[in-house]
Amino acid sequence: MFRKAFVIGLKSFSTIPLSLLTIGVSATTTLAQVNKLYNPIPIPSSYQVADSLSEKDIPTGQGGFARDYLVKLNKGDNLAIDLSSESFDSIITLLGPNGATVAENDDGPDGTSNSLLFTRITESGTYIVRVRSFGETGVGKFKLKVTRLKPVK
Repeated sequence: MFRKAFVIGLKSFSTIPLSLLTIGVSATTTLAQVNKLYNPIPIPSSYQVADSLSEKDIPTGQGGFARDYLVKLNKGDNLAIDLSSESFDSIITLLGPNGATVAENDDGPDGTSNSLLFTRITESGTYIVRVRSFGETGVGKFKLKVTRLKPVK
């Protein structure tokens, strides 16, 4: 008896119009877009940030966390991006307008676990500066500074 009911239930399920399934999938996608699950933070006009990584930030998959900042850059800009933290081993990544990694630095030249990155921008657009902790070094306060370097005259 149970077997017949299951088969009958399965047959009635297969008659759900494809258009209803499409609407359901479409509504789910739209809901995710409205909720903006991913919101990079615009870098303030001072190009300096004092913030902290927490367990609510983007998990890196390596036990650490990341936070993204938006910055508009122009072709030809020469940058120094400085990331320091006494709480975690920092890594700085610059992602281009297409999402590809432009440059990355783990440990700065001073022998600490802070990060210092120098790069030249080859394409104007909105970039992402990603602050993250190395491995499972965790969470905590950090300072980020993006500096546009001027040519020496």
